[in-house]
Amino acid sequence: MDSFPAFFPLAGRSVVIAGEGEAAEAKARLFVGSPATIVRLTGAAALDPGSYAGMALAFIAGPDDQWAAAAAEAARAAHVPVNVVDRPVLCDFTTPAVIDRGEVVAAIGTGGASPMLATMLRHDIEARVPEGTGRVAALFRSMQDEVRAALPEAHARRRFLRAALTGPAAEAAMHGDMEGAKDRLRAALSDSPLLLGAVQYIDARGPAELLTLRAARALSVADVLVCDAGAHADVLALARRDAERLDGRTVDQLAELAGAGLTVARLVTGPAWRTEQAALDARGVSTVVLPIAG
Repeated sequence: MDSFPAFFPLAGRSVVIAGEGEAAEAKARLFVGSPATIVRLTGAAALDPGSYAGMALAFIAGPDDQWAAAAAEAARAAHVPVNVVDRPVLCDFTTPAVIDRGEVVAAIGTGGASPMLATMLRHDIEARVPEGTGRVAALFRSMQDEVRAALPEAHARRRFLRAALTGPAAEAAMHGDMEGAKDRLRAALSDSPLLLGAVQYIDARGPAELLTLRAARALSVADVLVCDAGAHADVLALARRDAERLDGRTVDQLAELAGAGLTVARLVTGPAWRTEQAALDARGVSTVVLPIAG
């Protein structure tokens, strides 16, 4: 990862756009509908560090290299991160191609190397993200405290939310019925059964492109990874970054993890898993085998 992606909150913040012309207007359009206050600077004001005091971000757009460099220096003197249009060497950050769904924002960046490629990828992803996605996110944000109070254990909360994201509450929010969505989510919380864990067996010999889509999805949501020696790095990279990672565990330990309601991704590289799975099945532990060769 050559660049670290980050999201800056905009509510109550001010953003500077310095310069004139179409490039400056294009940056201004990025913030249409956002809660940020947009401050426009031109001429000498754009070269004064005092103009940038208290700003969250600064965008510099101008045809003159010398003026753009001076404006960027003024913003940095006020300790404001700077983006200078079409001049990557002057940038503290680059502007990604943005998919805006309100509460849901996705960004694709190439570090300034190929904005056209980022735009092409944005169009591909945008077609897969419905307009109502932001309302679904808004629903879960508004209900966050209620869900946390009802399900204080993180793994149980994750499993509930994973199911709820494709349930009737999310569907109601997608169609704009926010009050109905809240009622449905509360009903699901009150009716939520005891969430039992499971052990999912995944072939970790790699490379990652040999995994089925179902196996890749299981990796992305697992609470715990229990790995055989030699698990391929590309397979491990598909797992949640915050998932706990453990070396080989006994049948008793695996049963204990599942009994605690955790979803365990059991990453295997040899045939011994079959005996282990049979022992877990005999104990009544839910197991799933996601296509494994050999």
